[in-house]
Amino acid sequence: MDLSEIAAGVEVVDEQRDRGVATVDRTDGRLVDRLDEYAPQLPCDPATAATLVEAYAEGKSVGAAARAAGLAPTDGAKTLHLFGESVSPVGPAGREVVRDWLEGRLARTAAVELAGVTDAEFALAVYVETHDPLAGAREAVEGTLTSDGDGAVDKRDALAGTMSDVGDLL
Repeated sequence: MDLSEIAAGVEVVDEQRDRGVATVDRTDGRLVDRLDEYAPQLPCDPATAATLVEAYAEGKSVGAAARAAGLAPTDGAKTLHLFGESVSPVGPAGREVVRDWLEGRLARTAAVELAGVTDAEFALAVYVETHDPLAGAREAVEGTLTSDGDGAVDKRDALAGTMSDVGDLL
């Protein structure tokens, strides 16, 4: 194959063709319909869960999204946890304290004090430690709650390929 065969059909034009914006929607149906199968395991009905997820995806805090859905903030946090969101009010050290309490090595009052949280926050941390996210639920909310199905993508992650760090300057 020579250069003339490779270049056959190639043409030069003055303008680019506007092809629009490419979109991909990997979800089928309405969010509330996709959540129906998880209704028995959720602390609220699918319509309320859909409202919660949509409010949370708009950038509202867990508490504000729960209030928008007509839920108590703790129930909103539990629902989001079941969908795979990280809502634990404690960090890694607090999680160890919660596990120690669950295994009976600490009294509750001592555990709450060591974790540095309120009773309500401790109860939520216990729920997070004792309930795994629902299998398949992450995919059900994927088009609404996440950009890539791998968790909420922040601006820094989305633009990581275009940013430099100190090591690039050397």
